[in-house]
Amino acid sequence: MKIAAVIGSTRKDSYNLKLAKFIKERYQDRFHLDILEIGHLPFYNQDIEMAAPAEVTEFKNRVAEADAVLWVTPEYNGTISGALKNAIDWLSRVDQVMIGKPSWIVGASMGALGTVKAQSHLRDILFAPGLSSPLLPANEVLIGSIHEKVDENGYLTDEGTISFLDGTVDNVVPWLERQAVVRN
Repeated sequence: MKIAAVIGSTRKDSYNLKLAKFIKERYQDRFHLDILEIGHLPFYNQDIEMAAPAEVTEFKNRVAEADAVLWVTPEYNGTISGALKNAIDWLSRVDQVMIGKPSWIVGASMGALGTVKAQSHLRDILFAPGLSSPLLPANEVLIGSIHEKVDENGYLTDEGTISFLDGTVDNVVPWLERQAVVRN
């Protein structure tokens, strides 16, 4: 199974990018994770959506080719980042590559509550008509105090968090696989 991971942070040393890399490495025997960074995407503009720039077309194609999408979101001011919203806007227009494609959401922040507000907003957005992406309820991964759960290289080392992530993967991956079969 191929999963596109859309990273909601554009920061070079993003904890969420590092989390995606951890997931890619740890679960490589369960799925292929294609990590997509979004900082290079131009602002969505309806005037150019029918002849989108090459970087938008490539981004949309990589999402379209995936069986599912893993959204790895930070929390900025209680919601998702502007960069993530922009990427979603591109995905929701013209060929609408997200319709029916299953999603899974994870996120990490230095705050105690992880990315609880951002993930709530992201779920609402994913249910919008131009996206209509199903999610498996009760399988959120909200990693708070991430800076205390990684080593000096940003690699996740907190055993409780890793164990929780393992359990979530055990729940989500079979569901994503079933969704992919239904879509094809």
